Amino acid sequence: MRTFRAIDLKCFCENLLISSGMNSEDAKVAADSIVKANLEGVASHGISRLPIYVRRFRDGRINVNPDIQIVQKTASVLLVDGNNGLGHVVSHRAIMKGMEMAKQNGMTAIAVKNSNHFGTAAYFCQLACEQNLACMAFTNSPPGIAPWGGKSAFFGTNPIAFGFPTGNDQPVIIDLSTSIVARGKIILAAKQGEEIPDGWAINEDGEPTNDPEAALRGSVLPLGGAKGSALALAVEILTGILSGAAFGPHVNNLYDDEETEPANVGHFFILLDIDKFMDLSIFFKSMENLLHEMKEVPLAPGKGEIRYPGERRKRERELRLLEGISLSASVEEELMNIGKDLSVKFPEPLYFEKI
Repeated sequence: MRTFRAIDLKCFCENLLISSGMNSEDAKVAADSIVKANLEGVASHGISRLPIYVRRFRDGRINVNPDIQIVQKTASVLLVDGNNGLGHVVSHRAIMKGMEMAKQNGMTAIAVKNSNHFGTAAYFCQLACEQNLACMAFTNSPPGIAPWGGKSAFFGTNPIAFGFPTGNDQPVIIDLSTSIVARGKIILAAKQGEEIPDGWAINEDGEPTNDPEAALRGSVLPLGGAKGSALALAVEILTGILSGAAFGPHVNNLYDDEETEPANVGHFFILLDIDKFMDLSIFFKSMENLLHEMKEVPLAPGKGEIRYPGERRKRERELRLLEGISLSASVEEELMNIGKDLSVKFPEPLYFEKI
């Protein structure tokens, strides 16, 4: 593995998107979201996804400069048609408008259709927290989870995320897939020729597998068994049905080269202006007390500390800003090749690391 400065990877990502035809403002947004995923230790949703985005711009499966339609239905409801744009860009425009409305009216619900993969749901929760807004974010995705008792993928891995500001630079960020693991981690394992752990997935015959390729043809297992399957259904209803997007097996997979139709991914966001519910200073003090008391709970044997969701992301980001972002040889090669195709120079590494 070789290691690269985050700022260099972000610049490469931004230039690659611009060379693909994206306008500079949208490219900055997408590059920020993509590289931030790597910084926070979520490489499966980061720069390793860039080549598939660029390929889909080229073949028309994703609209590189979408005419995004945002319709305000009521004082607190937004309906967004992403015009088949990259999900990072579509969702950013939607949530920026939604935050304006939430500050006026106390809350906003945003339903998005005709979008694509939007990176990490946490990214949009973090944007809201910077404005002292709480956020809930949901998205569907191509089939990855079998309904409980089935063996064929039907639901997407359908992430759920929550963001709560704390009055400092370390908000509470809860971002989880309704599958036992994000499907992107299996995609990344397949790219890197690695096995996946026991209990992650089943193959096409419904049998447990450690082969990521077999897992991608089969199904990821739901989080918590039947409970995870039920949560995936709830997210599917919010993001696929209520938004008017595709749902379940009708969400197309960007990684399927034989597919020709847009993915039509759906997203759903809920924004809450905390200041409309209670004084911010009281909220922040209560949050401080809650988190402090939680972290003071006696530790279980062998455990070093209790962390709240969002702490790990911040630590990972600070570490990688200092030491750089490591990329596997396969991901680096793919990025270098697509950079050559678009005359965008791939950055020089910081150092070599022997594994």
